[in-house]
Amino acid sequence: MKMMPSVKVATLVAAVFFAAISPIRAAETATVDDTAKFLAGMMPSADSPLMPLTQDPSWQRHAKFFDAAFAQLEQRQLSKIRTWSDTNLAAPRPTMFYMFSGPDFLYANAFYPKATTYVLSALEPPGSVPDLTRLPRGGIGAALYNVEHSMGSILNFSFFITKQMKVDLHAGQISGTLPVLYVFLARSGKTLKSVTPVTVDDQGVVHPAGEGPASAVRGVRIMFAGADGVEKTLYYFSTDLSNPGVKSSGFLKFCATLAPGNSLIKSASYLLHSGNFTTARDFLLANSSTIIQDDSGIPLTYYSAKKWRFFPFGRYAGPISEFAGRYQESYAELFQRAQPIDFGIGYRWRTHESNLLLSVRLPDDGTAGPEATSSTEPLPPRPRKPRPPAPVPPPPRSGFFFFGR
Repeated sequence: MKMMPSVKVATLVAAVFFAAISPIRAAETATVDDTAKFLAGMMPSADSPLMPLTQDPSWQRHAKFFDAAFAQLEQRQLSKIRTWSDTNLAAPRPTMFYMFSGPDFLYANAFYPKATTYVLSALEPPGSVPDLTRLPRGGIGAALYNVEHSMGSILNFSFFITKQMKVDLHAGQISGTLPVLYVFLARSGKTLKSVTPVTVDDQGVVHPAGEGPASAVRGVRIMFAGADGVEKTLYYFSTDLSNPGVKSSGFLKFCATLAPGNSLIKSASYLLHSGNFTTARDFLLANSSTIIQDDSGIPLTYYSAKKWRFFPFGRYAGPISEFAGRYQESYAELFQRAQPIDFGIGYRWRTHESNLLLSVRLPDDGTAGPEATSSTEPLPPRPRKPRPPAPVPPPPRSGFFFFGR
């Protein structure tokens, strides 16, 4: 049947209309990089569907809040940590292990900016970040507040408070560690390329989520790049790091495929002092070329003096009152000849109270290896009468960004 002219015109108009809106539809879902920037209080790309949401007063307040907070954090700690790392780590390994980390990519990147694969692990679930353009009216402000609140302690004191995380990371439609990782990646100047939910089976093999067994360790793989364009990988796994947990999973088998690496242990609740975390402790000692830790990490007594060289920095004042009984006499002896640091770290977050130990695994010939350039000489421990830990004032209960000294 011959098509009438009016039908032809209508068909042509419809074709033109759908051709015109197809790019809009293709752009309706925000990219992971734009989503990360938006959550971080940074402008997404000009054609992002998130751009209209930046006119929301709650987002503008959020952006100003994060601009100020991260500027202070950069000046007070992160820039100084990067300088310390440049001075003391000459040739770090491409892999970085950070157990008991929570979503703390911020300090992983500051201490080991040259790593190309980061493996973070803790109990907290990865969670998810929904399409922010589809949140209900008023949902953006609530979501942004939850993100801010979940970061309060780490932006103040350099560590997450576990009890608070259990509440904050389950609140609202944006939940888990993933939104915090988004913010830290964006605020560290990274461009997110892809985000993939993954699992690790009992043999240490990584699968896309849904393909591994039900008992598999769940996590997320984030591909990103820095200003230099080098593509890097961040893994975050939600897993039990106690002996029963790691023995029944393939998490450490997966980590072994990336070893040896460099390790960071910070504000780890002194769990590695416990007999219930010996498997994770032994793995780190056997598979790390360097370990950067505060005193909540591996007790000095478990390091073999024949295999490690120690470089202490800062001041060891003993554990805070919440962890009484974890005082280490050998640490006190070692830190008598420590070099100063100009940043705070760990539970004793004030600069003049913080301690940091760089342990470098010795190669077979007994030299210190290329990973360390510090001139600090290790001090062998010797017996000394124990003394009680020095008291420390608790973190302030109000105000996210009170920076004590």
